[in-house]
Amino acid sequence: MRTSQTVVVTGGAGFIGSHTCVELLGRGYELIVIDDYSNSSPRVFSRIEEVARRPIHAVYQADIRDRHALSRVFDRHRVDAVVHFAARKAVDESTQRPVEYYDTNVGGTTALMQVMDDHDVHRLVFSSSCSIYGDADEIPLSENSPARPTNPYATSKWMCEQIVTDVCRRRPEFRVVSLRYFNPVGAHPSGLLGEDPRGHPANLMPCLAQVAIGRRANLSVFGDDYPTPDGTGIRDYIHVVDVAEAHRLALEHLHEGTGMRVFNLGTGSGASVLELVAAFGDACGRPIPCSIEGRRPGDVAALVADARVVAREWGWRPRYDLASMCRDAWRFQRLNPVGYDDLTDPVAVTVGAGVPPARAEVDQ
Repeated sequence: MRTSQTVVVTGGAGFIGSHTCVELLGRGYELIVIDDYSNSSPRVFSRIEEVARRPIHAVYQADIRDRHALSRVFDRHRVDAVVHFAARKAVDESTQRPVEYYDTNVGGTTALMQVMDDHDVHRLVFSSSCSIYGDADEIPLSENSPARPTNPYATSKWMCEQIVTDVCRRRPEFRVVSLRYFNPVGAHPSGLLGEDPRGHPANLMPCLAQVAIGRRANLSVFGDDYPTPDGTGIRDYIHVVDVAEAHRLALEHLHEGTGMRVFNLGTGSGASVLELVAAFGDACGRPIPCSIEGRRPGDVAALVADARVVAREWGWRPRYDLASMCRDAWRFQRLNPVGYDDLTDPVAVTVGAGVPPARAEVDQ
C-alpha cells in the first residue's frame, strides 16, 4: 500500500525548484525531477539530499517540450501530481528572444499537460509570476487586478494560465493552483542551496552577490527616473524558503477546489533597488558599487502583492524579512564563491554519468 505521494517536479534543479524539493522531501513526498540544466546544475541534487536527509527517487535530464521524453518518465512511475517550474524567466532576455520564450514556456506547458492527461495525472501546481500584472494602476496587486503584461516572459505566463483555465473548463477532473509569486530571493539558511544562474545573472539579488564576492566590478541599476521615492523600481521581495513552503501547501490544498485557482505570494511590502542594495551592503559588511543605466524594455515601476487571500485560505504568511533574505543570499555566495560548479566539490554529481540507477537521462 502506498503511504506517500509521488510528485514530478519540472525544473527541480533551479533556484525555486531546488528549495521546493527540500520542502517536499521533508514532508515525505517521493520526488521525480525533470530538468534540462539550461540554467541550472545537476550538482545541486547531492545538496538537496544533504539538506533534506532523504534521497530523490529519480532524476531525468529532458527538455520540457519533448513529449516523448516526458511520456517515458510518466510510463516508469505512478505519478500523483506535478509541480511545474521549468521555464525561461528573464524579462530583458525575453524582449530579445521572444520566440524562444513562447516556445519553451507555452509549448512546454502544453506538452506537459498533454502527457499528464495521457497518464491520468490531473493535479498541477503551476509556477506563475507577478509580472502578469504589468504596469499596474494601483498597488498592492490582488488576484483580481487586471493582467497587463509588458514583456514576452510575462505574456507567456499569462498565456499559460489562459490555456490551463481552458483545459480545466473542458476537463473538470483537472485541479490546478497557479502561484503568482513576486520576487523570490535569499537562499537556504544552511548555505548549501541558493541562486546560481548560468552566465550573466538576469535577476538583481545574484548580481548583488557576485559584486559583493568580487566576481563583478559593479551593479548596473536600470533606471532611476521611475515615479518612486528614489527613482528606482520597487518590488515585493520574498524569501525563497517561504515560496517553497507555499508550493507544498498548494499540493496539500489541490483537492479543495475545481478548475484553476490563482494565489499571490508576497510580503505586501515593497523595497526599491537602492534599498535592496543598501540592505545587502549591510549583510556583507561593505558598500556595493553601482552605476545607473537606462531603463530596460519591459520593466515597470512597482509590483507589490496583496497576499491576503492565501493567508485566509491556507494560513500561509511569509516568515522572513528583507534583512534575512540578504543575509542568507550572502551566506550562500560566500560559501560558494563560484556557485555549484566548483570542480573541487567532492560530492558533485553529473546526471547520466556514473550515477545510481534511479538517476538517468531519458533515452532519446
